Amino acid sequence: MKSPYEAFHDVDCDSVDKAMADSMYSDLIARHYNFTGKLRKVEQDSGLKADSVIFIIVCCFIIMENMLVLITIWRTKKFHKPTYYFIGNLALSDLLAGVVYTANILLSGANTYKLTPTQWFFREGSMFVALAASVFSLLAIAIERHLTMLKMKLHNSGKTYRVFLLISACWCVAAVLGGLPIMGWNCIGAMPSCSTVLPLYHKTYILFCTTVFSVILMAIVVLYARVYVLVRTRSRKLVLHKPPAAGGGGGGNGRGGSKSSEKSLALLKTVIIVLSCFIACWAPLFILLLLDVACEMGECAILYKAEWFLALAVLNSAMNPLIYTLTSMEMRRAFLRTLSWGGVCARPTLKVKRPFVAAEFSRGPSDNSSHPNKEEAESSLRETAASSGNTNS
Repeated sequence: MKSPYEAFHDVDCDSVDKAMADSMYSDLIARHYNFTGKLRKVEQDSGLKADSVIFIIVCCFIIMENMLVLITIWRTKKFHKPTYYFIGNLALSDLLAGVVYTANILLSGANTYKLTPTQWFFREGSMFVALAASVFSLLAIAIERHLTMLKMKLHNSGKTYRVFLLISACWCVAAVLGGLPIMGWNCIGAMPSCSTVLPLYHKTYILFCTTVFSVILMAIVVLYARVYVLVRTRSRKLVLHKPPAAGGGGGGNGRGGSKSSEKSLALLKTVIIVLSCFIACWAPLFILLLLDVACEMGECAILYKAEWFLALAVLNSAMNPLIYTLTSMEMRRAFLRTLSWGGVCARPTLKVKRPFVAAEFSRGPSDNSSHPNKEEAESSLRETAASSGNTNS
C-alpha cells in the first residue's frame, strides 16, 4: 500500500479539479459506487424509508437539546467560565452533527447520483468536521479538567482568551481534517485504493482519521484516570486537615475517611459510565473503518451497513445533554429556568432531587471553617466531579 504522501500526490491535480468542477463528470460518483459494489444498493434504497425518518427525528432532538444547552450557558452568568465554554463548544459541535447528518440522509440514496464530486465531498466532509470537532472538544474538556486539578483552582477570567483560542484551534483542525479529501487526498483516478464505505475516499485517509480518533480516545482515558487519582488524593488531604468533631475523639476522621472513599468511588463510577458511553458509541465505527481499510473490495458484507454505525456515533451527540441533566443539579435547574423563560416549562419552581454524585461532593457550611484554602479546594473538587460526569460523554 502506498504511503499517505504518495497517495495524496499520485493523481494529476488538473484532472481531479476538472472532474470535481465540471458537471459532465457527475457520473464519476456512479462509477465509483459501481466499482465498490454500492451502486445496486443505492438504487434499491431510493426514496425516504422508515429508518431514515427515525434518524431525522433523532437529529431534530439532537438539535433542540443542544440548542437548549447553548441558550442556557449564554443566559446564565455563573456559567461564563472556561469549563462551561468548553461544554458550549461541545454542544455546538453536537448541534452541527445533527444538522449535517440530517442533510446527509436527505442527499443520500438516489440523490447521490445528482451530486457533483465537489458536492459529494462537502456532504461527507461536513460529517467529518462535525464529528471531529465533537471529539476535539471532549479532549479540550479533559485537558482543562486536568489542568484545573493540578492547580487546585479555577481558571481566572484573564485567561478566557486562551479558552477561545483553544476552541478556535479545535474547529480549525477539524476543518482541515474534513477538508483533506477535497484538497486532493482522495481516490479519483485510483479506484483500487477506494474505500467501500466512502467510495471517493482513499483508504489511507480513512486509516489516518481512524488513527487520530483512536489516539484522542486513549488520551481522554489517560487524562480522566489522572483526574480520578488527583481527586482521590485531594479528598484524603482534606480529610486529614479536618479537625475531629467535638466530643467525638478520633471518630470524626473515620467518618470523613469513609465519606472520602464514597466520593472517590462515586467519581470513578461516573467516569467509567461516561467513558463507556463514548467508547460504546464510537468504537463500532472505528472498527468498521479499520475493516474497510483491511478488506479487499466486496469481501466484507458488513461494510454495506455503515449507516447504522454512523448513526450510533451521532447518537453520542444526543446523549451528552442528557448526561449533563442527570449528573449536575446546577445545570438541570438552569435548563428548567431556560425552559420557563421560553414559556415551555409551566412550573419553573419545581424542586429537583440532588443526584448521588452531586450530593456526595457537597459539604455543609461548617466544613469550610478551619482551613484558609479549603473552600477553594473543595469548590474545585465539586466542579471536577460534576464536570467529569457532564463533559466527557
